[in-house]
Amino acid sequence: MEKVKVAIGQAGGPTAVINASLAGFVEAAALNCKVFAIECGFQGLVENRLFEIDRRIFRTIVRNQNVPGAYLGSGRWPMTEELFQKCIVNLRSRDIHFLVMIGGNGTMWACRQLELASAKLNYELAVVGIPKTVDNDIPHTDHSPGFGSAARYVAMTVRDIGRDLQSMCNFETVRILETMGRNVGWLAAAGGMLKNRPEDPPHLIYVPEQPFNVEAFLRDTERIVTDIGYAVVVVSEGIRDSNDRVLSELKLYEGQNRQVLGGASQYLAQQVSEQLGYPSRAEMLGMNQRCFAPCVSSQDRLEAKHVGKKAAEWLWKVEGRMLNLQRVSSTCELYTYDIGSVPLADIAVSEKQIPTAFLSDGADSTLSVNPEFYAWLNPLVGKRIGLYPPVRMVSQGNRDTGST
Repeated sequence: MEKVKVAIGQAGGPTAVINASLAGFVEAAALNCKVFAIECGFQGLVENRLFEIDRRIFRTIVRNQNVPGAYLGSGRWPMTEELFQKCIVNLRSRDIHFLVMIGGNGTMWACRQLELASAKLNYELAVVGIPKTVDNDIPHTDHSPGFGSAARYVAMTVRDIGRDLQSMCNFETVRILETMGRNVGWLAAAGGMLKNRPEDPPHLIYVPEQPFNVEAFLRDTERIVTDIGYAVVVVSEGIRDSNDRVLSELKLYEGQNRQVLGGASQYLAQQVSEQLGYPSRAEMLGMNQRCFAPCVSSQDRLEAKHVGKKAAEWLWKVEGRMLNLQRVSSTCELYTYDIGSVPLADIAVSEKQIPTAFLSDGADSTLSVNPEFYAWLNPLVGKRIGLYPPVRMVSQGNRDTGST
């Protein structure tokens, strides 16, 4: 009996654990299916760039499961109804009736469009989604594979940049760190995970879920510098004012006429310098948030592979659905989760924002995130991410740097 044919691809921005999901799927699917790989996501599906995964490629995928980036190639590709139909024609030419895509919101929307296109062309096609994103904005899942590692990187980077600035505060006073996240603030909020005392960095966190006010930001920054001597601020790239206008937006990739969020940190650093007179620096944490292998969360990697494996095992019963992670228990001693699924049609229409219960009411402006958020986040970032001991800078002949 000939094996069922299934195609798998990766789409959108990679994460540090996206290849673990690929390996988990391929290892399980190879037992019962003939697996085809799609090069470069939807572009490859449009251009019919599919190849069968033989033993050599299988071994390479398994060897690269802990490597960042997308092994099959990923990227973004503008899709139209005509191109979706072309994808179906290409799959039909190879008699492939199962399609699995690893991706985020946009990928799940595209998967749904492929379902509709296949129905229109009267071609039987089962489409399954495997979630991934560093932004954690996919709805109907407790969290997304890729987020835990990115959050771990942000938390450790903010902590260490804070120590660096503390030692240089007679030269530089304010640093504003900008995270990814698009229209949600999960990564920016993660920047406060290793904050132990009120005077520890970060001193201010701003997320798109709460309206941003420049004047209030300047007042808070001035107060913190007066009290502590320096200020570390974390902002999400998508922060908005009370009229829902993005604070700053960079237009990159001019040839493709695409808008990319970013630049809020530069704008705010300029405001601090001009309005308050403090030496200020903007830092965009950049692509390391989604690819820095030394900061990968072991829990994140485990879950990413588990979801990929389950997608293969459940291939015949999750048609038209995305797998999701469901938190069963989360305490200081025990964190457990389960895997379920949700219709693709429910994923493509919204972004998951930080719940109000995780955000402060603004009474304490030193941190906009409640401790409940960090209790929720803690098991996702993996182990061995402990706090540094308190530091008191050299003063009056005393030396206590907090080092061990």
